[in-house]
Amino acid sequence: MAVRRIRKYPDEALRSICQPVKRVNGRVRALLRDMADTMYHASNGCGLAACQIGVPLRLVVIDVDDELIKLVNPQIVESSGEQIAIEGCLSFPDLWGKVRRPAWVKVRALNGWGRPIEIEGEDLMAVCLCHEIDHLDGVVFTDKVLEYVED
Repeated sequence: MAVRRIRKYPDEALRSICQPVKRVNGRVRALLRDMADTMYHASNGCGLAACQIGVPLRLVVIDVDDELIKLVNPQIVESSGEQIAIEGCLSFPDLWGKVRRPAWVKVRALNGWGRPIEIEGEDLMAVCLCHEIDHLDGVVFTDKVLEYVED
């Protein structure tokens, strides 16, 4: 178990365009484990992107409903509907805002063993998938906030 330091805004790592993972190997699996440990240690997050710990690779971990999902090179391939949800971010402690996201998304990625997978998510899972994949492109949730809200 390794808990890494979560980068906080305005750390430049949060604006990094993350590079695709070329090969899923033991190093990538260890990094995904560290990311999950870090997310759980923070205790109030449902997702973490590698850039949030200063690693500019296209890696994401998400846990919604007590199910850990590890994604390598995720990309949104379909979306539909619309929802406005209140979001926060481990890299922006104590900051919350309303963000417009799709109500449903389909994501293609590799799992932690390099096998292709598809994930479909709606509601909170759709928000988490979109939020974390945005991080991989250097987009933070404050770029999309419609209105800030009190904690």
